[in-house]
This record gives sequence, structure tokens and C-alpha cells, in this order.
Amino acid sequence: MEFLLTIAELVLMVFLGFIFVVFFEAWRRRDSNDSVETMTTIEDPKSLKQIPCPHITDPADKYLSLIVPAFNEEHRLPAALEETMDYLQDRASRDQSFSFEVVIVDDGSVDGTKRVAFDFVRKYTVDNIRVIPLGKNQGKGEAIRKGMMHSRGQLLLMLDADGATKITDLEKLEDQIHAVAREEYSIRNPASKDMDFRIGDVQVSAFGSRAHLEEKALATRKWYRNFLMKGFHLVVLMAAGPGIRDTQCGFKMFTRAAARRLFTNIHLKRWCFDVELVYLCKRFNIPMVEISVKWSEIPGSKVSMLSIPNMVWELALMSMGYRIGMWKIHNA
Repeated sequence: MEFLLTIAELVLMVFLGFIFVVFFEAWRRRDSNDSVETMTTIEDPKSLKQIPCPHITDPADKYLSLIVPAFNEEHRLPAALEETMDYLQDRASRDQSFSFEVVIVDDGSVDGTKRVAFDFVRKYTVDNIRVIPLGKNQGKGEAIRKGMMHSRGQLLLMLDADGATKITDLEKLEDQIHAVAREEYSIRNPASKDMDFRIGDVQVSAFGSRAHLEEKALATRKWYRNFLMKGFHLVVLMAAGPGIRDTQCGFKMFTRAAARRLFTNIHLKRWCFDVELVYLCKRFNIPMVEISVKWSEIPGSKVSMLSIPNMVWELALMSMGYRIGMWKIHNA
């Protein structure tokens, strides 16, 4: 009996210690989204001149921005960028109203990622491709946030550097955003004319999803990976609530107004920033749509079994930070 009591006391101490650490870390990050964006210029590698760096609060002067976070992607980035640029240039040649930019955020890579990215800038010009170097690794969530904060598009798409999702599927997200945005705009502005409608001014988000591939994945994965995946989904449901089945697909699109609202408030910088985006969309009543996309496994994934405890840790931070009012919400 005394032994069992000792075990119970030990478990209680560990639990209370975990809660204390989560509380302290959430408190430490309480003002992480208060940091002022200091990046005002970026380098044109062709002319070596510094050019002005745009900000999410500026008016849009492109139709579409593609934000690509890259950490040690020297080998996978070239093929993905070539496919992306072929699609974008072909579409621009067929539609004079279509303008675009690709924003590559080098998240402190220690291989040749930065060199590869700058080679593409030289080839396609700094107006079409820009590179934002973070200097040191800060996490995928922070890389995407920086890219979003310094983009020029009315629509902003985040996509992974490995090209796992077909770039043409962005049109699925784009079409759904347009449909929802027009409906939202007509409800809120019944007297306005259609010519007053600007897609970037209406808050809508679209989440690419691999949920339709889950049954096949369950049949091919090891049992323990399926167990961990189901457990993670349960934790996500508890932290952010229902609504999006696949929060982790790296293919998401936002209107400029939605991106400005979301990415000025996001706190998580690494594994679970996607879940925080879902939570914030619900909190701000930003419409969300989930769209199935084509996805294929690309060798070289950085997600491992150790990612699971990191994700659970960040979800605990998010729940603590928001639910007790420690993390501030800013209007943008």
C-alpha cells in the first residue's frame, strides 16, 4: 500500500511539474506575436541591390503569392520550383490579369538551399521570385509566417518545398475561396455592386486535405504509426475542435485579409502552427473549407516518430496560452 502511494505521489508530482513547465513556457511566449517586423529590404542577387520588402499591411499588387518554407532542401527544391514556375508562367501567358510571386523562405539551411533559391531568382527575376533568409533555423511555422507577412498577393498559398502536392490543385482551393468570398461579401454588403468586390478583402481560408487517402494509408502503415496518428487526431480534436480532418497538409490558401488577421496572431513556430491556424479561424469566425488534393510521398521527409511528442507539447502550450487568456489576440 505504501509502495502504491509512493508511485501515485510520483505520478502526481510529474503531472504537476509538466503543468508548471507548460504554464511557464506559455507565459514566456505570451508576447511572441508582438514582435515588430524589421525586414524592410531584400537583396536582388542579379544586381546586388537592396530593394524594398513589402508587408502584409500594404495594398496587394499581385494576384497570387506562393510561400515556400525551405530547410535543407537543396535536392528537392529545384524540381518542385521548376514545376511550379512552368505552371505559373503558362497561366500568366494565357491570362493577362494573372500575376504572381514565389517567396522562398530559407529557414537557416546549412546546405545549398540558399544558393539554389538565388539561382532561380537570377533566372526568373526578383519580381517573380524572392528569397527571405532567416539566418538561423526558426521552424516551419515561423518561416511561413515571415513569408506571409512579406507577401504581395490577394491570395496567399503556403506549400511545401518537396512538391508533394500537385501545384495545379491550387485552382481547387482558389475556386472554393472565390465562391465562399463572394457569398460572404454579398451577405455583408447587399447594396454593393460586383465591381466593388476584391477577393483579397474578404476573410476566407482553404485547407488542402489528404483525408481521402487515409484508408489506403491505414492499410500500408505499421500498426504503431496508425495508433500514434489516431492519438494525435484525438488530441487535435480536443485542442482545436472539429472542422478540419487533415490539419497537417502543407497546402493551404488564404485571402490577404485572412492572412493578415491570422499571421499577426500566431504563436507556435514549429510543429503545430497548422492546428493553431484552425483554432484562430474559429475564434475569428473566418470561413474554412477543406479540399481534397493529390498528394504523393517524396523521399527525404523530416517528420519522424520524435515529431509526435513535440506536437503534443505544442498543443498543450496552445491550450494553456489561449484558454487562460495568456496569449493575446490582436485585431489586424
